[in-house]
Amino acid sequence: MLSAKSAEVVEATLPAVGGAIGDITPLFYQKMFAAHPELLRDLFNRGNQANGTQRQALAGSIAAFASALIAHPDQRPDAMLARIAHKHVSVGISNDQYRIVHEHLFAAIVEVLGEAVTPEVAAAWDEVYWLMANALIAVEDRLRAEAAAAQGGDPADLWRPYTVVARYQETDDVTTYLVRPADGGPVPPSRPGQYVSVRAELPDGARQIRQYSLSGDPDGALQFTVKRAPATADGAPAGEVSNHLHDHLHAGDTVELAPPLGDLTLAGGGSGTGADAGPVLLASAGIGNTPMTAMLAHLAATGSTRTVISVHGDRDQLSHAFRADLGQLTAKLPNASAHVFYERPLGDWPQERTGLVDLSTVDIPAGTTAYLCGPLPFLRSVRGQLLTAGVPAAAIHYEVFGPDLWLGQDA
Repeated sequence: MLSAKSAEVVEATLPAVGGAIGDITPLFYQKMFAAHPELLRDLFNRGNQANGTQRQALAGSIAAFASALIAHPDQRPDAMLARIAHKHVSVGISNDQYRIVHEHLFAAIVEVLGEAVTPEVAAAWDEVYWLMANALIAVEDRLRAEAAAAQGGDPADLWRPYTVVARYQETDDVTTYLVRPADGGPVPPSRPGQYVSVRAELPDGARQIRQYSLSGDPDGALQFTVKRAPATADGAPAGEVSNHLHDHLHAGDTVELAPPLGDLTLAGGGSGTGADAGPVLLASAGIGNTPMTAMLAHLAATGSTRTVISVHGDRDQLSHAFRADLGQLTAKLPNASAHVFYERPLGDWPQERTGLVDLSTVDIPAGTTAYLCGPLPFLRSVRGQLLTAGVPAAAIHYEVFGPDLWLGQDA
């Protein structure tokens, strides 16, 4: 892993680099997009660039990787790398783009830190970058090869046209799409909890990419769900791809998808034995219940006898997508229960289920594995409650919609 000499330099300079990373990353993106405007137009999420979350995620991943190398020089943070690699493959990042990133990232580091970047410091951080980049490249090559083998085609271009065969309105602002390969070929395999990338051509000619969770596992098709994202009061931009799909993608239309990817997947299932057949808790808030619905559907389809605890938080009954599915799927499982919390319930609703998700009212058995999906404040709250309830940190898995600002953190 990291050489002893570079480890000393990185450890000594990590506070300075970490303290300046908030200045380095926006300058890096400015330089890279000036040299390669096509990356902003057709690869990077313009909304996340505008609100700054992508910059925060990049800064967090670099700092987390460097810190991990220092703390455990003989180990590689594979869980963190796997999460990043799945996202990279899902949007079509190529190996040669790591050199583009390197060029402009190090130019930004030098511009911000100036004379502090001695040849020795530059060499040490160059080693960190390429350790991370080459590890990601290896994982991404494997993921691309597996995806290409599963659906046919070229690992260098996993995009494939799909025909929309049905569109379902779950709530006023949530729509589910059922799609099949336009070429009549096989549907690529997926695991409950994964997502697909959708590439949409927008009115200005940009081809923007977004990920949407698979919300079911229909035969011969893929099913993903999209929530409309209006502009917020603080001026954050509307979800341009999500809203475009809501307004323009209908049954009979064609849309480009990359194959299912994502590392938050349900372990075990069915009625088997062993570590993967213990109790499972599925906790979500808002549209975060899309991957949880897919997991619950898989458990029901496989006749699982596991203890299954579904916990969901939402604004009210009308905003709760897949509300009927939750009840129907839970009823199919012999050892399942559902616990729904509404912040502002409509009509009569139990007081103990009014407000934010509170796991102190839920029986969580020993040996539970938990899967979480929702906004970052929800994830922090529920993870803390699970730890208090005795669920080990290693048994708590999560998915964040958008850039993962939690990556590498313990909170």
